Amino acid sequence: MTPQQYVQEKAAASGSSFYYAFLFLPRPRRAAITAFYAFCREIDDVVDEVQDPGVAATKLAWWQAEVARAYAGEPSHPVMKALMPLAPTYGIEARQLQSVIEGCQMDLEQTRYLDFAGLQRYCHLVAGIVGEVSARIFGQTDEQTTAYAHKLGLAFQLTNIIRDVGEDAMRGRIYLPINELQQFDVKAHEILNRFYSDRFSALMAFQARRAHLYYEEALALLPAADRRAQKAGLMMASIYRTLLREIERDEFRVLHQRISLTPLRKLWLAWRVQALGRL
Repeated sequence: MTPQQYVQEKAAASGSSFYYAFLFLPRPRRAAITAFYAFCREIDDVVDEVQDPGVAATKLAWWQAEVARAYAGEPSHPVMKALMPLAPTYGIEARQLQSVIEGCQMDLEQTRYLDFAGLQRYCHLVAGIVGEVSARIFGQTDEQTTAYAHKLGLAFQLTNIIRDVGEDAMRGRIYLPINELQQFDVKAHEILNRFYSDRFSALMAFQARRAHLYYEEALALLPAADRRAQKAGLMMASIYRTLLREIERDEFRVLHQRISLTPLRKLWLAWRVQALGRL
């Protein structure tokens, strides 16, 4: 299997909403975003699939060293072999890849966040930086597009947190800020025991309103000059925001299930942005 085949299979197997947006990109950009996304999946899988925190930390340390080796001209992993020939063309920097690893390291060291400010730093590393790299690959020409990408990445991550509350709790993580749990009088044990209440619904509605606000702020920051180039990001925004609305319609029943969109619906939402140029 070639490095290119490896990253393609890694990206496709994830079933992520991102993959459907990649399909509409020109081949060189599609190759770059697929390799970068495969890198993100590899790092994320270390945290989600390795049970022993010590083993996971060792694996992330290996990835830190692998990124350094790759940028020194000696990649060994198929993902880095696929990514490195494309990195100079699209301005993908070692610091950005290391930031993604740093964000995932936080999952090994911290399972709760006191307030939203603390959660924002985590979101910036695991999603804002991903947005920054993606925007460059898609064809960014305006510096302000980076601010849009950071804000949109935050909106995506908040949507993920809302969707995965129950699943994350089973892994021992509650990303919802402690002071907001206290504000709505929702106890951690209620989330761990999948207990629904009006208080939980109010807390989740609060989270959803904030996510919607970040989608609006992100879209307002996107310069007109880059709107066409950033269509792939807008496709992802359409898919993710539709998912958020589905979760709202289902009254935040996220503790016992993972609410998702069908592949066909994701593809249709992506096609609509491609064809009509709007969400």
